[in-house]
Amino acid sequence: MSINESTFVILFIALEQKIGYKYCMENPGHIIVVDDEADIVELVSYNLKKEGFLVDAASDGETALAKIRKGRYDLLILDLMLPGIQGVELCRILRNDPKSAGLPIIMLTAKGEEVDKILGLEMGADDYITKPFSPRELIARVRAVLRRSKEKAAPEKTLKIAGLEIDRERYTVSIGGKPVKLSATEFKLLLFLAERKGKVFSRDQLLDAIWRDEGFVEPRTVDVHIRRLRAHIEKDAANPRYIKTLRGIGYFFDGQ
Repeated sequence: MSINESTFVILFIALEQKIGYKYCMENPGHIIVVDDEADIVELVSYNLKKEGFLVDAASDGETALAKIRKGRYDLLILDLMLPGIQGVELCRILRNDPKSAGLPIIMLTAKGEEVDKILGLEMGADDYITKPFSPRELIARVRAVLRRSKEKAAPEKTLKIAGLEIDRERYTVSIGGKPVKLSATEFKLLLFLAERKGKVFSRDQLLDAIWRDEGFVEPRTVDVHIRRLRAHIEKDAANPRYIKTLRGIGYFFDGQ
């Protein structure tokens, strides 16, 4: 580590000790640590608990995914090299799931090459720390990521795009003030696409995000639900305004 890097870390920790401790004690977070090295899990968990955090742990990707889907966590500390589902793949799955898309993720791994850091951050990690690490720096970064997460504005109750209104809390949809009746799956599909306006998703990506818990589902199931959704919300399903097709690639929400 260079002198400049060392100085930055020392100043960063000092600042966190002044403002982060009070924040942590007043707003304890629930953190899940995912690593197949028991000593690392023990070290990280001990230091987090000492600072007032609630801590859960998992040693493989499948267990971690099940716990995250079942529980409520404020932060995930994730190793890249895991048995079963790898860390990068777990990160991708979580980011594509509306329920866990906003979960802050810190990658803590021995893979310190620049390409690994770039891959981790591009897959949605909020921070990246290489092993060996300083527990004090880890705690400082945890506090910083949690604080940034809490400072983000909560999504509006109602998503409004070009006359279409989606109420996230009441699970209702209306167009021009007139209610539209959708099935639970149609609502999830519409909300998923609308919240990611302009981004194109393949059938496989939509299957993973919407039908992940339903075992094997034919890719054409996506096409069927898109057609049904268009029949409900589009004036002209053959020339859709909201949900459009990028031929050979997938579907995206437009609403222009």
